[in-house]
Amino acid sequence: ASPLLSAEPPLIHSQWYGHACPLGQFPCGNLSVCLPQALHCNGEDDCDNGADEENCVDDSGWLQILGDMLAARSSRVAVEDEGDACWLEVFPEQCRCWGRAVDCTERDLATVPWVSSNVTRMDLKKNKIPSLLDNEFGRYRSLKKLFLQNNKIRLISPKAFAGLSQLKMLFLSHNRITQLKPRVFEDLHRLEWLMLDNNRIATIVPATFAELKSLYFLYMLNNSLTQIPNASLCTEMPKLSWLELEGNRIRAVHRAVFQECHHFTVLILRRNKLRWIQDGTFSRLNRLVELDLSSNRLDQLPSSLFNGLAQLQQLNISYNPLKEIFPGQFESLPQLRSLSLEGLEIPNIHNLTFQKLTNLSHIYFKKFQYCHYAPHVRSCKPNTDGISSFENLLANVILRVFVWVIACLTCFGNLFVICMRSFIVTENSQHTMAIKSLCCADGLMGIYLFVIGAFDLKYSGEFNKHAQGWMGSLQCQLVGSLAMLSSEVSVLLLTYMTLEKYFSIAFPFSHHRAGKKQTISVLAAIWLLGFSLSIIPLWCKESFGNYYGRNGVCFPLQSDLGERPSARGYSATIYLGLNLAAFITIVFAYSGMFYSIHITASKTAERGVCSREVTIAKRFFFIVFTDALCWIPIFLLKLLSLLQVEIPGTITSWVVIFILPINSALNPILYTITTASFQEKVKGCLQTKQLELHES
Repeated sequence: ASPLLSAEPPLIHSQWYGHACPLGQFPCGNLSVCLPQALHCNGEDDCDNGADEENCVDDSGWLQILGDMLAARSSRVAVEDEGDACWLEVFPEQCRCWGRAVDCTERDLATVPWVSSNVTRMDLKKNKIPSLLDNEFGRYRSLKKLFLQNNKIRLISPKAFAGLSQLKMLFLSHNRITQLKPRVFEDLHRLEWLMLDNNRIATIVPATFAELKSLYFLYMLNNSLTQIPNASLCTEMPKLSWLELEGNRIRAVHRAVFQECHHFTVLILRRNKLRWIQDGTFSRLNRLVELDLSSNRLDQLPSSLFNGLAQLQQLNISYNPLKEIFPGQFESLPQLRSLSLEGLEIPNIHNLTFQKLTNLSHIYFKKFQYCHYAPHVRSCKPNTDGISSFENLLANVILRVFVWVIACLTCFGNLFVICMRSFIVTENSQHTMAIKSLCCADGLMGIYLFVIGAFDLKYSGEFNKHAQGWMGSLQCQLVGSLAMLSSEVSVLLLTYMTLEKYFSIAFPFSHHRAGKKQTISVLAAIWLLGFSLSIIPLWCKESFGNYYGRNGVCFPLQSDLGERPSARGYSATIYLGLNLAAFITIVFAYSGMFYSIHITASKTAERGVCSREVTIAKRFFFIVFTDALCWIPIFLLKLLSLLQVEIPGTITSWVVIFILPINSALNPILYTITTASFQEKVKGCLQTKQLELHES
């Protein structure tokens, strides 16, 4: 690990409720008890007074603003929204009236209905109105709220809203609007809320929002905007405070766009196609509380992009292909309380990156290991990647036990077979060589599990402090390549042995058995190929990155969507190419063997042939079944990964610790211990030893 990654955090103290705790720990309310960061907001009461689960909701940003705003408005509900008495003389029979409000929701209306001119609220949601013509609402001078969402509106005439000088809320969501004419809202001097989400608006022409002097909230979610006008939006909307542009196709933002937006508190640019934001774009948004730039295509952020955002409380830059985050990227955000960095690889992460964010209470990373670099933040997520956790390399207690059990079974089982095969002389020495070679390969998987178990014990209770260093270490790279070597050599050897057996059974007279030299050559070639496959990612660091260090167990399933394309391609080639082909070969070979034995048996009249067929069928079934049990889950994981389905780390951990080593643990039993010939040889040896002892 680099010096930056291994640097220890400075010795400062966290202080909540007036009680000081060491860095990385926080007090239990007003008790003089401190608990580690990992135990706060984890869903369990670790403090006697439950204080570790208090104030865990991240309500900074728009949630707080909206809550305050709704609370203020609820104290002054309009009279027309109260009571049941209708104060309108004229309204459609199929509609409902209360106060000076009329509700014509879902009444199959194709035009705006005729209503008394003193109406203050019109609900025309979920109808079939195709267009809004000039002066459509001209007589409703007292109208304050107009709801037109979920209609079929395509066209809005330039004077459609003429005369609505008292209107405060206009909802045009979920329609088919493709463009807005210049000055279409010019009479709406008191409009505060304008909802244009889920339409097909592609451009904002000059003067579209002219004269919206009171507009507070502009909602344009899920439209087709490709750019924002270079001129300042707030020249036409000087009081605009909340701008929602999520789900559009905006590619760039220029500095001039928000220069006059002094009242901005919330700016949402999530799920666009942003590749570039000009430096200084947000420099004058000194009242901004929330900024969301997540799920875009930003590969870099100017180092001073967030300068001037002195009141910013919530920042989200998650799920961008950022190459780096500058150490001082956030130092100009003294009021920041929530920072989302999910989905981001931060290779240059450093303690100084977050040290000056003294008010930060919630931080979200892609990897829980990064929490080590923000020890002063009370709530850091995630707590685990499903494989490892804050405390342990293996997050699950069952996994921590199983890793030792399976390691012992694998190592000692294969060692036993190697010893027994060495002492017992067999006629087919070439087959014995292959079995020993297979046991060596499977034994390496046991060694891999022993190493993982040992490091799990070493880092027990404080894995998060060492996680980054461990996954980038030479030990992790070597143990990962050892597991890769074991699995690939085992697969290739099983395929070779299966084909040898198939040809000897299916073609007993024409098949030429491999000699000793030929067998040694094949086995050497298999080991050389396995070694090459495991070592290539270590030699090509630039292309593969940290191939083996993507998780705490150092196994390269490469199921993370953020992996390098070359690493994902290499992994897919091995598992869905080489290993899948080997598995299919084994299945077809055993099917062919069983068919050949069945045909031969049907032509003989020997007694007991049927029972031998059943025995052989059972044996073949268990061999293929264990292969399938081991490899099919891995094939599915790789296939889902290629389809860009995020694989939970919990599944990966079970595959690596439990499912993958199944073959390594069972191969000695299937290919040696349970075979009749081996059992007879063992019995013969034991009987010989008994006779020798008896004679002596």
